Amino acid sequence: MIQFDEKTGIFHLSNAKMSYVLQVIRGRYLMHRYWGRKLRTFRDSRPFQELDRGFSPQPGAYENERTFSLDVLPQEYPGYGHVDYRIPAYEVRLADGTTTTELFYKDYIITKGKPALAGLPAAYAADDEAETLKITLADSKGKLEAELSYTIFADADVIARSACLKNSGEEPMDLLNAASFALDLPDHDFDRMNLWGGHAAERTAERVPLMHGIEESASRRGSSSHQASPFLALLRKDAGEKSGEVYGFSLVWSGEFSLKTEVEQFGTTRVVGGINPFEFRWHLEPGESFQTPEALLAYSAEGLNGMSQAFHEIVRHHIVRGKFRDAVRPILVNNWEATYFDFDDAKMDNLAACAKDLGIELMVLDDGWFGKREDDNSSLGDWVVNMDKLKGGLQGVAESAHKRGLKFGLWFEPEMVSVDSDLYRAHPDWALRSPSYPMTFSRHQLVLDLSRADVRDYIVDSVCKILDTAPIDYVKWDFNRHLTDAFSAKLPPERQGEVRTRFVLGLYDVLERITQTHPDVLFESCSGGGGRFDAGMLYYMPQTWTSDDTDAICRLSIQSGTSMVFPPITMGAHVSVTPNHQVGRVTPMQTRAFAAMMGCYGYEMDITRMSEEEKAEVRSHIALYKKIRPTMQLGQFYRLLTPFEGKGNETAWEFVAKDGKEIVLVYFKALATPAAELRTLKLEQLDADAEYEVAAYYPAKGLSHDGAGSKALSLAGKSFYGDELMYSGIEVPKIDTDFAAYMWVFHKK
Repeated sequence: MIQFDEKTGIFHLSNAKMSYVLQVIRGRYLMHRYWGRKLRTFRDSRPFQELDRGFSPQPGAYENERTFSLDVLPQEYPGYGHVDYRIPAYEVRLADGTTTTELFYKDYIITKGKPALAGLPAAYAADDEAETLKITLADSKGKLEAELSYTIFADADVIARSACLKNSGEEPMDLLNAASFALDLPDHDFDRMNLWGGHAAERTAERVPLMHGIEESASRRGSSSHQASPFLALLRKDAGEKSGEVYGFSLVWSGEFSLKTEVEQFGTTRVVGGINPFEFRWHLEPGESFQTPEALLAYSAEGLNGMSQAFHEIVRHHIVRGKFRDAVRPILVNNWEATYFDFDDAKMDNLAACAKDLGIELMVLDDGWFGKREDDNSSLGDWVVNMDKLKGGLQGVAESAHKRGLKFGLWFEPEMVSVDSDLYRAHPDWALRSPSYPMTFSRHQLVLDLSRADVRDYIVDSVCKILDTAPIDYVKWDFNRHLTDAFSAKLPPERQGEVRTRFVLGLYDVLERITQTHPDVLFESCSGGGGRFDAGMLYYMPQTWTSDDTDAICRLSIQSGTSMVFPPITMGAHVSVTPNHQVGRVTPMQTRAFAAMMGCYGYEMDITRMSEEEKAEVRSHIALYKKIRPTMQLGQFYRLLTPFEGKGNETAWEFVAKDGKEIVLVYFKALATPAAELRTLKLEQLDADAEYEVAAYYPAKGLSHDGAGSKALSLAGKSFYGDELMYSGIEVPKIDTDFAAYMWVFHKK
């Protein structure tokens, strides 16, 4: 998969669909040459044009060669302060205050498989699944080295990139910027797509023309955040869901990030991504190094769906680890929207009894079980069971679930501390805060300083004590505020610029220790919903609560946007009560259920208060989901329609079983319209020569008097060849009610 030509200095990384080409020129400069569809071989059909560009300077060794300038060449890891004026991949401040370095090619090594990154989440692969190229660049004055890592996978059109920067000199230096990757593309004929949002409104896809100058998607919140996602895509103008070239970039990082594009004066495009350099500073003593987080670069010639397939493959089989990687997730009920803080043993026992009756498999106890927690003003950090509220302790609640055949889950928020807590009274210096200014609060809580080993040890010990003393099958790990006043009482002044990065590295240390010692516990990440939905967290926890917005119609956009990078099996998706707690919408149970079936299915409502009619409907939905769950969670996922297109009124998803024998098609229409246009759905990735039977059909419950027409279009029990379903498609019956949802289940004969 990786070839190197000594004569030309060309590195060619390729798999069945994709090629990535680098070249060492003049024996010292590492250049990017190509990334796209697979090439048989690269023979440089597009050589560099040597032009005298005004105001593009020359390196000292080429003073009289005015046609050679790094300012116009496509570099793999460009620096700052020396010849190139564009966005740098790295920047250092040397002991004398200067920022100028020049990195030259030194050597390379090619290995089978993929090495781990110490202290960081990263993609993994067996020796027959990937190959890795490591190229070392060395500063001409011996002060800095950069080891660039490139992994290409056999089963996914993805390049994993990272960089390790080492102080190879004799004096200390400061890293001011250390990107995970940089990439120069030869033109700017692209649209730029990012996923923007806010709390309870995450990951809306925004596609705009790529502009001249610098554009950025970023977080400065200490977290990957609700407001921005560590993802960027560049799409050719003609690219859509099913066709056209797309370049996707996703960071395996849960902290502050930056993804920048720069279209420069001659029309080329530079992409740089990694830790946000804003207020970043990492002090390196001689011999010390800094490893950047990993970036996943996906190429697709088959539109956004192709890009998503590449990312989904990497996440499902090379990011998520452990026994739950390939296991279907249990159907759960969470008590939060049912009881909030007002619960006791009797209420939880009643919830467990009802859950068993409905066919639910996991009961989760959310916030309020510890310390003196009666609201969100106290007790974070005091991970001791509130025996006044739960007379039988966690063991009693767990036993109530287990005796009914249910699993039991528990909520934590270990990275936080309340001022009103025994922990804060004992260790006020454990919280991040400025030493000179008043504390800032969010949700009445402060953030623990995870850069400190004693804080990390406390968290690990506290959480593990709970997990080891009660039979807990599932953990929901929450994070309900972002970082402010990121000052550590433990670090010296010259290292305070490291705090935000060290916080995330500390979190990874904590998660590695807890999850590896409790491999049978299913962990779900949460950050006020989807505020930390990233590949870094999925490395430790195989699923993430997608959003605090549980309204089904809002979720169509949130889950569709999330699916740009992450597969459905990673998304927590629950049915909630109506009127919905976030937006007040009244939505049919079927629509709420079908939207939640896209991910890790559950209920976020008081199931004990449902009518018998509602319970019967829930039982039918749960029974249906148990039948199609392997297809929905373990199969391939395709977006047929998204709420980001057209009027934003329609969404359609397709799920194809791993063996291709079952297909589930779901269609949603948010608002009914007069003189409605007919909608044809064309399926994807079927066997053209095989027959598919419509094994089940679940129409929306409309108000139409034309019942005969709708019945005639049901297709239930009929069979069609795959080519007809893909190229002619099926027609959705007329819809005359808001918030409608349809489902078809096909079985291959």
